[in-house]
Amino acid sequence: MTEKNGTSARLLTLLSLLQARRDWPGATLAQRLDVTPRTVRRDVDRLRTLGYPVQAFKGPDGGYRLGAGTELPPLLFDDEQAVALAVALQLAATGGAAVGEAAARALTTVRQVLPARLRHRVDAVRVTPVPPAAAPDVEPAVLVALTTAVRTREVLRFGYADGSPSDAAASNGTAPDDAPRRRAEPHHLVARGGRWYLVGWDLDRGAWRTYRADRITPLVPTGPRFTPRELPGGDVATFVRAAFKGSPDGVDAWPCTGTVELALPAARVSPFAGDGTVEALGPDRCRLTLGAWSWVGVAAAVARFDADVLAVGPAELAGAFRTLSDRCAAAALAGPGGGA
Repeated sequence: MTEKNGTSARLLTLLSLLQARRDWPGATLAQRLDVTPRTVRRDVDRLRTLGYPVQAFKGPDGGYRLGAGTELPPLLFDDEQAVALAVALQLAATGGAAVGEAAARALTTVRQVLPARLRHRVDAVRVTPVPPAAAPDVEPAVLVALTTAVRTREVLRFGYADGSPSDAAASNGTAPDDAPRRRAEPHHLVARGGRWYLVGWDLDRGAWRTYRADRITPLVPTGPRFTPRELPGGDVATFVRAAFKGSPDGVDAWPCTGTVELALPAARVSPFAGDGTVEALGPDRCRLTLGAWSWVGVAAAVARFDADVLAVGPAELAGAFRTLSDRCAAAALAGPGGGA
């Protein structure tokens, strides 16, 4: 153990001892920590520097006591950790888990046991979380069940709703009678865009699947332990990005990618290009490359910029523009006032 790590561990032990009883003779602390009284004095000074109210008292057995605090042990955070904790707990309401109120209470509890200096720093961090629209929350008990199965590498048995109103999952470990039963080897629980997803190997279909956690009702008991398979793409982030792009082989790329030139400045296009790329070709012209599940999808994504398209590639994209044009013309004729 390095000197730095040893000192940090000793400071945490000292804090724990000071919390355990009101008064500690200096000699007793030195004996418990297996250090000299001089080292105890230095450690007390370090705690005071961090903002912990350690008071000295005089007498035959002069020693130390921790100032007025709470029932919880003092917490040792640096400035960056305190800010990270405040931000994370305030953003919990946007994470898709039904823990917003609990996170707010947790932040209040943690704040009470921080030193004054860090408490002021936490109070300065004010975040207004805006949850994604129409993103259903997942009950904490479901998240715990899923992460436990992932950690213990046990086959997960669960009911899986298809999203219809009749598929409301029960909270007592049972699923609606008509909800499909699934068996999967759970590998990762991921959060994306305000939703939670379970990535796993579907044992009945023999393929990798991504399940929405809010539609899962875990069943008990779980199945046997399994040896994890190798995830396509090499890591879960690549796999999930590929899955949402409709890539059949786990490659993080859209099945269809095209390039156009638009009669718009690059600065007007970039904020809305998503994961596409924008290259300035002049003050009022840019090149846009972007992908979608289909060529018509690429054409539709380009059309939303409401600007003249000056060049198109490849040929499949040009054909998709013709298809999109025909569909739009047919819709115009079918609408009110359209056609003869």
